[in-house]
Amino acid sequence: MKGRGQQIWQVMLALLATAAFAIADTNSPPPGTLNYVEGQVLVQGQKQTQKSVGSTYLEPNQELSTGNGYAEMLLTPGAYLRLGNDSEVRMISPGLADTQVQLMKGSAMLEVDELFKENNMSVVVGGATTRVEKQGLYDFSANSPSVKVLDGKAVTYEGDRRLSLKKGREVLLAEGRPFAVQKFDKTQVENDPLYRWSDLRSEYATNSNVQEANSLWAEGGWWGPGWYWDPFWMDFAWMPGWGMGWGPFGWPFFSPWAVGWAPYYGFGPGGRHYLYPVAMHAGPRAEGARPPLAHQPMKGSPGFHALPRAMAMNRGGMRGAPMGRMGGFEGGRMDGGFHGGMGMGPRR
Repeated sequence: MKGRGQQIWQVMLALLATAAFAIADTNSPPPGTLNYVEGQVLVQGQKQTQKSVGSTYLEPNQELSTGNGYAEMLLTPGAYLRLGNDSEVRMISPGLADTQVQLMKGSAMLEVDELFKENNMSVVVGGATTRVEKQGLYDFSANSPSVKVLDGKAVTYEGDRRLSLKKGREVLLAEGRPFAVQKFDKTQVENDPLYRWSDLRSEYATNSNVQEANSLWAEGGWWGPGWYWDPFWMDFAWMPGWGMGWGPFGWPFFSPWAVGWAPYYGFGPGGRHYLYPVAMHAGPRAEGARPPLAHQPMKGSPGFHALPRAMAMNRGGMRGAPMGRMGGFEGGRMDGGFHGGMGMGPRR
């Protein structure tokens, strides 16, 4: 009887998970949805503003471009494509099961915080197609066609040529020449303006995730992993389906049932900000440190992990330490022109 009961329980969980994925999918914005703009940003030659966020998305063969500015576009749930200055990307296929864009000009960075086995996500640069195989961070350049894998794994192919790329490798895509693979200078990449902007956007994505996860926990409306509109940060927040995870920049993401373990920002000597886990706060830490919350992988090793059962059971009691009033963060960076008002528009 015990074995049969476990089987029934497992079947019920599977059915609930399937229903959650289906509902989340119908409520999620399509790949190609604009999620943030800064400076000069155009879609099909039309100027985009922050009011365009969440309501503008690329149809097949439509183009998103920047002048002196940056743009963030959603792809599959958990994947952000970010454009640097003087860049242009064209949507080839906006399907969830087949998502493909082409970088026409400039540079783009792809942050993949989650990748389901059903996702087929690729970027075309210089005539070659790069398919993302794992969660991670990928850098694309169209002016001098190349692909860098800062973290993760990808496959680049063109015609009969096929090349597997791993972390720390770059492929040069000179037209009419064999693929050239080499190591790249990570420090140089990290000093690039688009990398720094993407890191900051990833931090704000965590803020948005924690804010919306708290709202979903308190108000309901969570149907599984996917994008959820956050009226406080006025963008779509990525919501994992279980536990907590780490993006390639080292910023965490939480599902609603795990958000009680979110960190908060405190102030240290000289007014500097420090990151503390709520449940493991143990006094001041080294300047600039990002201490572990539960079992944090090394920075640069993105992935999602279920919290230990004891931690999940104690979730509701982890509010004793100071936390931000709106979403679990306190004293976070608000520089760089990023939004953070109390916009209370409808949840989408």
